[in-house]
Amino acid sequence: MQNFENDINESRIEGKNAITEALKAGRPIDKLYIVRGETDRSIRYIVSMAKEAGAVISEVDRRKLDHMSITHAHQGIIAVAAAREYATVEDMLSLAEAKEEKPLLIICDEVSDPQNLGAIIRTAEAAGAHGIIIPKRRSAGITAIVEKTSAGAVEHMPVARVSNISNTINELKKRGIWVFGASAGGETELWKADFKDSAAIVIGSEGEGMGKLVSESCDYRISIPMKGKVSSLNASAAAAILIYEAVRQRSYDC
Repeated sequence: MQNFENDINESRIEGKNAITEALKAGRPIDKLYIVRGETDRSIRYIVSMAKEAGAVISEVDRRKLDHMSITHAHQGIIAVAAAREYATVEDMLSLAEAKEEKPLLIICDEVSDPQNLGAIIRTAEAAGAHGIIIPKRRSAGITAIVEKTSAGAVEHMPVARVSNISNTINELKKRGIWVFGASAGGETELWKADFKDSAAIVIGSEGEGMGKLVSESCDYRISIPMKGKVSSLNASAAAAILIYEAVRQRSYDC
């Protein structure tokens, strides 16, 4: 019998979309667990892909999957994968150069909710951003919840972990990248910001926003106009608005 307890601490991917994208991206999958007797066509397709990639397939009782699951929404399938390798900021800049595009980076300053981080990664990948930067401390990492919330987008999006966000921002500025921080009290309205050049967008934590040093390091602090009675948006919603405003400006002659 497989040792499920040992797998608890390994890197897991849960849900059909996340596992499919991991396999498409060529991420090594060691084991694939599915509910015993599962006949769902999409899961059988994933099993076929996993077998071709050399994964060990194990059919188990649903309660075993429930016990293993971190997301509590495994959809009857969990993969145990090789540990994820983080990218570097240099990887992201090289990616932009290879695509002959001006860099568009997303910096998450202590975004601790894995669902928010997963949603930001999903939006950034869909929009064609070149990478996500997160701090090593006081931040969500790439977990099973982030994998699932991103719908597998994390497999196609470089994510870097850095020791100090402020220092990273200053290094980016030296490379000619303008840094825009999302702030409820920002002095520049979103529609007046110019994202057409090389840019990094900073999204602060869910409760406190950007830290003081991070905020002071930004070239611009951007506010999103709020016309209703609610005074703020959550991190992933704010990120989506800023990212797609940057995409809009880069796509059209504004």
